[in-house]
Amino acid sequence: MTFRNAPPVAEAMIESLRGLGYSTATALADIIDNSISAGASEIDIRFDWAEAHSRVSIRDNGAGMTDAELETAMRLGARDPRHARSSTDLGRFGMGLKTASFSQARRLTVASRRAGETIVCLRWDLDRLGEAAGGGWPLFEGAHPGSEHHLSALDIQPHGTIVLWECLDRIVSEGFKAQDMIDLVDQVERHLAMTFHRLIDDPARPLKLTLNGRPVAAWDPFMTGHPGKALESSEFRLIHTTGVMVQEHVLPHRDMLKPAEADAAAGPAGWTSQQGFYIYRNRRLLVAGGWLGLGERGRAWTRDEAHRLARIRLDIPNSADAEWKINILKSTASPPVILRPQLQRIAAETRERARLVFAHRGHLLPSAGRAQGVRDVWDAVKTRNGTAYRISREHDLVASLLDRAGPLKTDILALLRLVEETVPVQRIWLDTAEDKDTPATGFTAASEEDVRTPLAALFRALVLHSGLTEPQARDRLQRTPPFERYTALIDALKIEDDETQ
Repeated sequence: MTFRNAPPVAEAMIESLRGLGYSTATALADIIDNSISAGASEIDIRFDWAEAHSRVSIRDNGAGMTDAELETAMRLGARDPRHARSSTDLGRFGMGLKTASFSQARRLTVASRRAGETIVCLRWDLDRLGEAAGGGWPLFEGAHPGSEHHLSALDIQPHGTIVLWECLDRIVSEGFKAQDMIDLVDQVERHLAMTFHRLIDDPARPLKLTLNGRPVAAWDPFMTGHPGKALESSEFRLIHTTGVMVQEHVLPHRDMLKPAEADAAAGPAGWTSQQGFYIYRNRRLLVAGGWLGLGERGRAWTRDEAHRLARIRLDIPNSADAEWKINILKSTASPPVILRPQLQRIAAETRERARLVFAHRGHLLPSAGRAQGVRDVWDAVKTRNGTAYRISREHDLVASLLDRAGPLKTDILALLRLVEETVPVQRIWLDTAEDKDTPATGFTAASEEDVRTPLAALFRALVLHSGLTEPQARDRLQRTPPFERYTALIDALKIEDDETQ
């Protein structure tokens, strides 16, 4: 057989790899993966602003590397992703250190020390790739002249590794200022808090992750254990596969949360964007939200307001990377075809529960056999032309008003129809999309005095029109959103003697 040796041109190959699509945050997460795989319990990230000479360093207390191990780690494509690896390994392709670093910087230096051994140091310098004879791949020994002191922290460590990024052309571009660096650090912190939250909060061996000397606090997308949650299932396994665990979550409606809780629960991307599946490998987050292309009637689900409270945790083993099509950036996944029906059912159940919580602002309707509140003012009516929204003529206050309307009944019915036909659905939808929040309803911005008048009118309708006793009417109101939040006002309600005449 005749063949030709066709090695890639170093400069062209590296520049192509720089365009894989890493952000600074995802690139740093890849470096942290290597530290965790090396057994690190402490990882410190530093952003040092010095305009064009700014740098980023990542130091850990992991096992460190020998000279031969470091050379292998610095070589591109040194490991076949098809080969078996440790069950705790967070990598797969053996490319993360290089591709992540090159995506942000033109100079990558790694210094490492194994316990009881001397420090070893190797460096890639993309501006000097052309210096190798015959188009080789020159890997330099030692730090760049003048940069040695940036690695000095390793001198007092018994073991560990420092990764140093210099010549940050993909970060410190034209017009980049100190404030931009500060904003970038904030973005990185939010991403790392989400990506490594289960490792940071590990009760057995917590990961200490610091950013410019400040501990990174974990962000739990599931608000685990919160008493206001509508659903937090037990963990269960998927069939037809090995080691894939699932847990369903429906978060509390923001009306049930304190303002600080609601802001925190929104996550880095906001409430609507954070819904969906969260895929983990070895408790490291790979995919944060989205519905994995699942859907109904041939249409994939999108991230919408009605299902913003639905979040599903999926844990997969690292032996399933190829099966789930985990990409080199560890940012996308596609479930195997055999698992899609199960995931479809789980997602549909969770989405429906989340929709009910969202629609009722955190207050689900009581189950059969339990006392009901006052019926909703609005009815959703399915028609040939879609869903129409009608003011219930059977609502106690509406029915009471119509019974007492006399000659005004026709005009009141006409007004109700006018309101029904002019609900500003498009305006509400646009305002919600632009504000990234649901409109203020349910008396959330009202004073107690503003609530007292409609509450008293409904109380009178329940007693004088619907025939309930005063205790029964108060009990019914205690179960009716949004009045159930005003228990003191409800307890004070009573029918005056002149109203019974």
